[in-house]
Amino acid sequence: MIDPNLPLIDLHRHLDGSVRLDTILDLGRQHHLPLPAWDREGLRPHVQVTTPQPGVMAFLQKFKWMTGVLVDAAACRRVAYENVEDARQEGIAYIELRFSPMFMAQPHGLHPAAVVEAVCDGVAAGARDFGVRVQLIGIISRHFGVEGGWQELDALLSQRDRIVALDLAGDEANWPGELFVPHFRRARDAGWGVTVHAGESAGPQSIWQAIDGLGATRIGHATRAGEDPALLDALVERGIGIEANLTSNVQTSTVASYAAHPLRAWLERGLLATINSDDPGISAIDLPYEYTVAAPAAGLSPAQIRQAQANAVKVAFWGEGG
Repeated sequence: MIDPNLPLIDLHRHLDGSVRLDTILDLGRQHHLPLPAWDREGLRPHVQVTTPQPGVMAFLQKFKWMTGVLVDAAACRRVAYENVEDARQEGIAYIELRFSPMFMAQPHGLHPAAVVEAVCDGVAAGARDFGVRVQLIGIISRHFGVEGGWQELDALLSQRDRIVALDLAGDEANWPGELFVPHFRRARDAGWGVTVHAGESAGPQSIWQAIDGLGATRIGHATRAGEDPALLDALVERGIGIEANLTSNVQTSTVASYAAHPLRAWLERGLLATINSDDPGISAIDLPYEYTVAAPAAGLSPAQIRQAQANAVKVAFWGEGG
């Protein structure tokens, strides 16, 4: 189902949701951490989703040991490097990895700017060693609040030239995008692109706010966009990219099943929708799985799957030389 004549691209992958089980075990032993299990199969249910969760925030609890082993800059650098190696193993030619510096820093009290530098260094080394083109997207995590958002943004801007875009993620239902308008104005002034998690835990108005208030040219998830036909029209007319995440949307109970996912309808309507992995370490999938198993289960034809692959080329934040 993957077209070999097009690059395989992942535009929506959380670096801190893509930590290997073996790396968690290794770092746990090195740093004497209280892991809940000391073998892969024992650890798996603590960090991977096996049954649908009752919502996005419940799904996010699985990050506990993904970020819980990030004890220092070296651990952050290692995880970033391994993300690129894993992308290479999946046959990915270009990937955009996103991360929240405070989310990664918080468990062990790291400085967010040190996390950003370590991630940038690890990704750069991975791109060099594995021949994968990588761009980084910084995240402001809503639940750290407005002031926390400024701290994250300052940390990200300390590596301004090594990041291509800013994202807003986290508790969408309780922390609306209106609170972060000044943050995204500053990011756009820095020359960054904008993508926003919206329309996942809140309705179409959250997507309108993301594109009109925050300047988003791409939306992550957007599963509730269809509740407003005028919004769908606007997304087509403005060429807004949609970062669809089939398996994670089922696992967070954002949609009831693959068959209930709106991706097929979006492609039929002409939206620039794409197929992505979100948090493969938590979802226990990879990008080829999303193309060959999840997309057909969502009702996509081979032509529609190819269209989603082609759409990723159009809406990527290629950055310098793109």
